[in-house]
Amino acid sequence: MSKNTTPPSHRVYAVTKGKKGNFWQPIGAIWPHEDGEGFSMKLDYLPLNPDADIVIRKPKAETEESGETAGEAA
Repeated sequence: MSKNTTPPSHRVYAVTKGKKGNFWQPIGAIWPHEDGEGFSMKLDYLPLNPDADIVIRKPKAETEESGETAGEAA
């Protein structure tokens, strides 16, 4: 598979529920195939927490992707 130079269409997160909200840890990215029939995914990390949910979302501004607590439910 060749290196993709286009920005990803989605980001992959490990979401852990906490007392003060959810912690969204970015762990990878997804790119659509040129034919529109599938996706390629690159994971940089795998969550070690067995309670973490894997969530795929469209990217937001970089300042919102810093792994901070987010107000969205998994």
